[in-house]
Amino acid sequence: MEAHPREDKQPFDIEEVLTRVRESIRGFADAAMFELAARGHASLFEQLVACILSIRTRDEVSLPVSLRLLAQARTPEAMRRLGPERIGALIRPVTFPEPKAKTIHAIAVRTVQELGGELPCDAEVLQSFKGVGPKCAHLALGIACGQARISVDIHVHRVTNRWGYVQARTPEQTLAALEAKLPRAHWVELNRLLVPFGKHVCTGTRPQCTTCPVLSMCQQVGVRNPR
Repeated sequence: MEAHPREDKQPFDIEEVLTRVRESIRGFADAAMFELAARGHASLFEQLVACILSIRTRDEVSLPVSLRLLAQARTPEAMRRLGPERIGALIRPVTFPEPKAKTIHAIAVRTVQELGGELPCDAEVLQSFKGVGPKCAHLALGIACGQARISVDIHVHRVTNRWGYVQARTPEQTLAALEAKLPRAHWVELNRLLVPFGKHVCTGTRPQCTTCPVLSMCQQVGVRNPR
């Protein structure tokens, strides 16, 4: 059920909102996987590995760890040869390094043995790997394969619901709502914009509403103690 819109707010214009967000995040670090691609690690395998490393880990940690691991192994065959113990040692700063090392190694082994050594740009195949959900599959496919995919992480989920643009209780529901409503031209970019926006402006606690460029259109759903 949709919340009744606040009368003190302007009509929500997603094109204008994203233009303002785009301007507001200039100067902030890019989201880790986009930064990784900019540094030359744009293959589907590299992007998928980086996303697995980023799960429940801050970009400030996951980005250098991804760069360190990929400096040793950029392909499934090279990652397979490293083995889970060596991978685990290289990714130690991220959360849950041992399970993530096993996941990454298993993906590399299966890719070599069953997929000819290269991951296909196929969401079903990616999500058939243990530990890979829609968020990572969609983000990797969007960046590496140029597919129009929405990746919903904690920031995308929180911000779009706080705006009142969608009304959803879970990231999965937010994904479905955004796919039905958001223009496809913004599907990949949404994650790139809202990760830094959610980290620095529309934060989980005490969001910076008074200086937010979107305040005039944002419904501020659930906001209790803004700055």
